[in-house]
Amino acid sequence: MCNLYNISTTHEMMRQLARAVIDLTNRANPSEDIYPDRMAPIVRNSPDGRELVYTRWGMPSSKKALFDAATKRADKLRAKGKDVDFDALLKMEPDGGTTNIRNTSSQHWRRWFGIENRCVVPFTRFAEPDPASKREGGRTPNAWFAIDEGQPLAFFAGLWVPQWESVRKVKEGLIKADLYAFLTCEPNAVVKPIHPKAMPVILTSEEEIETWLTAPWPEAQRLQRPLPDYRLILLPAEVE
Repeated sequence: MCNLYNISTTHEMMRQLARAVIDLTNRANPSEDIYPDRMAPIVRNSPDGRELVYTRWGMPSSKKALFDAATKRADKLRAKGKDVDFDALLKMEPDGGTTNIRNTSSQHWRRWFGIENRCVVPFTRFAEPDPASKREGGRTPNAWFAIDEGQPLAFFAGLWVPQWESVRKVKEGLIKADLYAFLTCEPNAVVKPIHPKAMPVILTSEEEIETWLTAPWPEAQRLQRPLPDYRLILLPAEVE
C-alpha cells in the first residue's frame, strides 16, 4: 500500500501533461512529501473543462468498515454501562479515508467509475516501507521509486468524489470535502521485493492519461496493470 509520495515539479508541467485548462491551485509549484489525509494537486474532469485543483487524500471508506468500527465502539461503551444512540454514533464515526483502491469489482467503488469521477494524481516518486533495511531499534526506512533517476513527472490513475460529508478527524467534526485516491495493481519486478502485495497504477504518457480521463470504463480499466519493469527504478537510499 502506497501511503507516501513526493511531487517536485512545476504548475505548468502538471497542467500541460494532463491538458488542464482550469487552474484552481493559485499556480502552485509543489515540492513536498504527500501523506494520507493531506491536500495535494490532482487533475480532474469538470463540466467547465479539465481542472488542476487541490483535494484531500483518502476516498470514503465502505459502509461496512464504518459500521464495524462503530459497532466495536458501541460495544465498549455499553460494557461501561453507557446508553448508546447507534445511528448518531455511526454518523460521527471517524473515517480517515481509503488511500489506495485495488478491488474495482467492489460495489463500493463502482458508483465512481464514470469520467466525472476520474482523476490523475501527479507525482515524481513514491515510497514503500522497506523492512529489510530496518536497523534494530530503529524505524522502518522507506524505499523510493521513480520513472528514472531524473524523477520526471508521471501520474497515478485515480478517482475523486465531491463534497463528501464525514468525520475525517474527531477535532474537526462533521465536514464536507473533495476527496481522492488512486488505484493499485500487482507489483512489477522492481517493487515486488520491497512490497509484494501491490504498486500504484502509473500513467506515463499523454495517451494513457487521455484514456483514463475520457474512455469508457472497460477500456480505462485495462490500465490497472503493473508498469513494465524497465519503466521504473528503485532510487538510491540516500535520496530519502
